[in-house]
Amino acid sequence: MSSEPSKSNSSSGSLSGKVAIVTGGGTLFGAAVAKTLIADGAKVMIVEINAESGSAAAKECGANFFHGDVTDDASIAKLIDSTISAWGRIDILVNLACSYDDSGAESTRAQWTNTLNVNISSAAMLAAAVRPYMKREGTGSIINLTSISSAVAQTGRWIYPVSKAALVQLTRNMAMDYAGDKIRVNSVSPGWTWSAIMDSLSKGDRAKTDRVAAPFHLTGRVGDPEEVANVISFLASDKASVVTGADWAADGGYSAMGPEQAVPAIPLLEA
Repeated sequence: MSSEPSKSNSSSGSLSGKVAIVTGGGTLFGAAVAKTLIADGAKVMIVEINAESGSAAAKECGANFFHGDVTDDASIAKLIDSTISAWGRIDILVNLACSYDDSGAESTRAQWTNTLNVNISSAAMLAAAVRPYMKREGTGSIINLTSISSAVAQTGRWIYPVSKAALVQLTRNMAMDYAGDKIRVNSVSPGWTWSAIMDSLSKGDRAKTDRVAAPFHLTGRVGDPEEVANVISFLASDKASVVTGADWAADGGYSAMGPEQAVPAIPLLEA
């Protein structure tokens, strides 16, 4: 079973007049999110610790670029100042910056500390930094990028899944406490999605990657980052005005599928 991904880049105008910050925007995934938000009418500030990739992504999609470290509070403060200086407001925060440093059961304390700092603490600090500006506008949307890994055990992985599970819970708590400021907070949990790491591991072989992913995705393939970006853009828009405190599966059916996968298991009893 397979299905061709949608490649539509047409603008909906749903984010017209809004300003967004996208952390980790220099990655293949982050750049797709920035490009989609811009196509839908937003002004975007890409935040990236890698100056080369961040600058290139911003230039490609027409975003502004801030070279910064999300684990540094002084850097976050400068990011906010830079965004307000450029556009005078902040409406959307996409917490996409992520560390994948994880050695499973062999993980060191330093790995735990660094990954949790990037994946959880920094998301909380960034949200706190944009909150006053969203409150001032009387509207705001924060989207945290979580993962299917937040809900299942995966061999050899400890820190990354734990961080994403914590981020799902942080999303709920954040939504509760920010509701009075008219700020909505949601998370998006992608399944296997074509990204730099999959490109590297498969040596650029998308067809092979789709074949490997097919048995545990109802769509029969990995997702494209643009497809997940469309979900993020929807949650950022006023079209999702009633949606907050929710974790959205953008996973090709991964989380709906049980251990039997998509093949008939009962007939095996009769074989």
